[in-house]
Amino acid sequence: MKIAFMGTPNFAVPALEKINEIFKIDTVFTQPPQKSKRGMKELISPIHEISNKLNLNVRTPNHLNDELEFFKSKKFNLVVVAAYGQIIPDDFLKECLFINIHASLLPSWRGAAPIQRSLMNKDKSTGISIMKIEKELDSGPVLLTQSLPITIYSKHGDIEKKLAHIGSELIVKAIEKINENNYEFKEQNHNLKTYAKKITKEDEKIIWNMEAESVVARIHALAPNPGSYFDYNNEKLKIFECKLSDKIAEKPGHIHIVDERLFIACKDKYIEILVIQKPGKNKQKIKEFLKGYKFN
Repeated sequence: MKIAFMGTPNFAVPALEKINEIFKIDTVFTQPPQKSKRGMKELISPIHEISNKLNLNVRTPNHLNDELEFFKSKKFNLVVVAAYGQIIPDDFLKECLFINIHASLLPSWRGAAPIQRSLMNKDKSTGISIMKIEKELDSGPVLLTQSLPITIYSKHGDIEKKLAHIGSELIVKAIEKINENNYEFKEQNHNLKTYAKKITKEDEKIIWNMEAESVVARIHALAPNPGSYFDYNNEKLKIFECKLSDKIAEKPGHIHIVDERLFIACKDKYIEILVIQKPGKNKQKIKEFLKGYKFN
């Protein structure tokens, strides 16, 4: 088969490497280079970087439609998509089979931030779905799935790495089935669909008037990036790791320090803060942080 790959972030890298190792990839499409924060240089995507190392042909269109004639000329049999970052136009979907590595158990959490939203929702499991791409967002029939258990202590960064590995194994199985013409896509139950909207600045702010379990889940859902914060003395203090406490809370947001440990009250209970960060500083374990920071 002549295979194209469309992807951009680190999540997509294991799949690209695995597919290329076994089947070989003809062409890679990824997002164009972005300027660094100070604009001094251009930064290429993780997929672009690994593709260069593997000597793969890389295309970086600002708009995928600009590549339509090239795409048609290649006569691809299959396109694998993994967090590409652009909607695939209909004219492309007409040309060949497109399959997507989606980081949820569809029809749950269609959309931009499936891992974070699943963690925030305190789901018991997440997973990978290999699905056919159709016009409506993440609505296509599913070929393969694999689940992964999660808890309120599961961090987004860790789960993303695990799912990326699962996705790389599952996509190879999918391609083998397609290559052997021994596959069946199953329609999703659209009545059960939920959407994982993009993470916003509002999601990053900790709401202490929520139940402690929900606060813990939300903090870990945004670790290590972008992190969850609360305002104290005109500073945004970010929390990256915490755990539930048995201590009953009376006033949400109340700060309690005892034996070099920091507790903050939620709606029902206190949570214990384990890793925290001041603006412009490195992350610190709480014992080290309290040596140089005083709460009133």
